[in-house]
Amino acid sequence: MIRIYRVALREYMENAKTKGFWIGILLFPLMIWLMLEVPRFLEEKGIPTRHVIIVAKDDAAGDISRQRLTLLNRQKSLSSLQQHLAKETADQRAEMLENTEFDAAELLEKLEEGLSQISPDAGAINPFNPEQLVEIGDLVPDELLLNDFRWKALKNLLLSQLPEGSAAFVEPELRFKEVSLPGDLTSESTNEEIENALRPYLRSEKLFPSNDENVDLFALVIIPENVFDGESQIRFWSTNLADTDLLDAITNSLSEHARNLEYEKREISTADVTEIAALRIRSNNFNPNKEAGEEKVGIRDKIRQYAPIGFVYLLWIAIFSVAQMLLNNTIEEKSNRIIEVLLSSVTTNELLLGKVFGVAAVGVTMQLAWIGSMITILRLKAGPGAEWVVDLMAAVISPELLIGFIFYFVTGYLFYAFLFAGIGSVCNTIKDAQNFMGPIMLILMVPLGTMMFIPNDPNGTIATAMSWIPPWSPFIMMNRMAANPPMSDIVGTGVMMIVSVIMVFWISSRVFRVGVLRTGQPPKILELLGWLRSSNS
Repeated sequence: MIRIYRVALREYMENAKTKGFWIGILLFPLMIWLMLEVPRFLEEKGIPTRHVIIVAKDDAAGDISRQRLTLLNRQKSLSSLQQHLAKETADQRAEMLENTEFDAAELLEKLEEGLSQISPDAGAINPFNPEQLVEIGDLVPDELLLNDFRWKALKNLLLSQLPEGSAAFVEPELRFKEVSLPGDLTSESTNEEIENALRPYLRSEKLFPSNDENVDLFALVIIPENVFDGESQIRFWSTNLADTDLLDAITNSLSEHARNLEYEKREISTADVTEIAALRIRSNNFNPNKEAGEEKVGIRDKIRQYAPIGFVYLLWIAIFSVAQMLLNNTIEEKSNRIIEVLLSSVTTNELLLGKVFGVAAVGVTMQLAWIGSMITILRLKAGPGAEWVVDLMAAVISPELLIGFIFYFVTGYLFYAFLFAGIGSVCNTIKDAQNFMGPIMLILMVPLGTMMFIPNDPNGTIATAMSWIPPWSPFIMMNRMAANPPMSDIVGTGVMMIVSVIMVFWISSRVFRVGVLRTGQPPKILELLGWLRSSNS
């Protein structure tokens, strides 16, 4: 046993000293950080203000469209303000949220009631749990944001909560900004005249002159006079076909107004329609597998159902890493004749076990570093309000799940590790190893293809049948664990995996014993069968 340990320690240290090991550990958290930070940066800084020309033949439609631009700009400002407040008051919010539960709808109702009582002549604003206000975000109604006075009151309410010494809030750039038609054009000009005159600016062939500066013209919106009658369509000009926020916002707002006009025409109360449309039938979900009194399904139960997918990914990444390490190390040591030196001190079985356990330790180190860094970054970037991280950990770290994950993870790893070690022992070059690896990688792709299907029918015929196929059993069973599969499946596949690991080790040890000292062309299938029948030790 001590010699296996020494071989494993040597294998671990040899890999831990490489640049690739440290690059792999540091690159993953950097990627997670970039995935969180880059989209936010691009949203705030990467996309400039979109300059738009709105030509409305109908004054009401023009006012509604311009209000929609104002709403989009204020939504962006509110989002930026919420993030700033969350960052600057993180400690206070964390302490409060640990001891306070709140209902977002109830808080919104208080917000509406509080702001509705504020008049332009009112004095200081009395805040009510503004730390919690940053949690409701999109629940703030459009009517509040469109009212100039109430919008200013809301901003002052939030800004008043910044602690002393906090960084000043910097208003983000406008999301959309309307610019006027050139002097020789008016809203009375024909569509053809307007479009022909603005075509070079829309193509970015020219910069559009606006308020002593030249800007890129993003879009031209021409709203016909009879747009609410449905007889004509809006003419939207833009070379950017991906960013449809402006067009969607304008068409949605005009459609809503057209519906309201139709309600009035048919003498249907708009308030009644709104109230009826707001009706929702809600449900409480219950799980019969849970203990009496705890059957109600919560957010942790829903997370728990899909959390195993992460373990499937981890096992797949671990196996892929093991394949590269074991193949590269074994082939390199064969080429440098280091294997012969090692075999002068240990047996082939001890060398095989030591290499597998040593590389396993490397993989475990990397994955623990990845998981730890991911959780840390998510908590830091998402803030103390990221309860979903806590829910995720609570959903996964439970005895029945964790024990199953660990068992199938370890047996799945050993199954493929011994297999790859045997392949590496009969190959002299990476090219030879790739010929053997092709079929195995195809087998490994099957669990990834079924990964999202299994949680939808975890105890169905397909999932159950695949659970009893050793190369796929660890992946499928880990994916099924959250659905409480039958104990017969758990015990049966567990025993099967133990037997499979022992069989793969026995086969690999015999191949490893002969192949690790062999040079020249890789053996044929019949030759490999001859090695397996050999009883020499």
